[in-house]
Amino acid sequence: MTQFSVFVSKADFRFNCAHFIAYKGFRERLHGHNYRLSVKLIGKESIGHDGYVIDFGDIKKATRKLCKAMNEYFLCPMKSDALTITEVDQQICIVCEDGSQFSFPKKDCQLMPIMHSSAEELSHYFWCRII
Repeated sequence: MTQFSVFVSKADFRFNCAHFIAYKGFRERLHGHNYRLSVKLIGKESIGHDGYVIDFGDIKKATRKLCKAMNEYFLCPMKSDALTITEVDQQICIVCEDGSQFSFPKKDCQLMPIMHSSAEELSHYFWCRII
């Protein structure tokens, strides 16, 4: 089977954010990262009638929008089974299994539909949004 791929990596596919990973019996310290994305998409069987697997412009637009939406936020994994997350008076309150507590202004949080804010789960989140 023939496959065609498109790989896009741009200097502005970047974002900075804070997070910590927690799972049963473990919690990282709160810390931050400077992330950089690249996107690879594979089309099977044929190139479209327009000559593209997919338009680079569409990929770049979607990726830039995602990076902008993530930049300078705390990533809050709303599906975590090791954190109790509530909202009180526009504050996101997090209680960890080890008793640690965090409170962030809701406007500084990116409430993520993920279990852990790992690079792997973030990659899957981005893939779903770009597709």
